[in-house]
Amino acid sequence: MITVIKKGTPKEEIRKRINEAISKAPKKGILKYAGKLKTAIDPLEYQKQMRDEWE
Repeated sequence: MITVIKKGTPKEEIRKRINEAISKAPKKGILKYAGKLKTAIDPLEYQKQMRDEWE
């Protein structure tokens, strides 16, 4: 969905259009994937390794 907002549009109108776009967006059901990912590594340890790379 494309919403065109022109310069000078009142804030109330912008908020209304944004809320319309959000309400029309399809809802994603990601909870059905919770706990389904099988990995050979510990996710917490992987996260710590990735954070340590930034140092």
